[in-house]
Amino acid sequence: MKNKLKFCLFFASMLFVIFLFKENISSMPVASNVTTTKNFNINEEVISDRKKVIYLTFDDGPSGKVTNRVLDTLKENDIKATFFLIGNQIKGREDVVKRMYDEGHSIGLHTYTHKFKNIYSSEDKFVKEMIDCRNEINEVVGISPNIIRFPGGSRKHLSNNFLNKLHDNNFKIYDWNLENSDGLNPKIPPDKLYRKATKGSEKLSRVILLMHCTAMHKNTCEALPEIIKYYKLQGYEFKTITEDTPELYFPITRKTFNFFE
Repeated sequence: MKNKLKFCLFFASMLFVIFLFKENISSMPVASNVTTTKNFNINEEVISDRKKVIYLTFDDGPSGKVTNRVLDTLKENDIKATFFLIGNQIKGREDVVKRMYDEGHSIGLHTYTHKFKNIYSSEDKFVKEMIDCRNEINEVVGISPNIIRFPGGSRKHLSNNFLNKLHDNNFKIYDWNLENSDGLNPKIPPDKLYRKATKGSEKLSRVILLMHCTAMHKNTCEALPEIIKYYKLQGYEFKTITEDTPELYFPITRKTFNFFE
């Protein structure tokens, strides 16, 4: 009787040990393999072991004083940025484009005219606008960039077929996942531009920040030093967009090219 009782107690204790072991195993974190794609998610979240990167981008240049002020601030902070230029804005401002290039910034295409009804009238017209812009840049600094940004962003304009056509022409697309809203209203006060440029960044490991540098964007120049300071303090590495940078474009929701309305 005593032996049978001992056996029952031993068997119960073994079951208890096995139960605890299974519970511990099931609560352990499971390792996962992170795969990369050719374009990164527009709402990519921070992963603790991933380096944080920011790409400062400026559209609609070159202008004279404002673009030079932006370049002054970048130089003072030893920061490189990316400028998406409008082709017909370059004439008379060649020195500004040369300065961008000489100081190590990246130069991209933002169409030749930036006139929406013209550039979005057809796919072929859009491609021609980018080529004309590229040719204008080439005449000034001798490079032929293939990084592009849609005026107003690619949303409602990009389809899978059009994406393939752009890739066939060696173009790579870069929208944004954060903006300071100076394109909507250049008169927004600098402190508000700063808040808009940083709000939500804590959720992103890679930031492509949209800003502008036309003659109207003096307040962007005022906000820029604090924006740079913020991202430095948050541990972001500042990079320029090149043809090796993973594309970022808004989710494609249309099957065909959408004419501008």
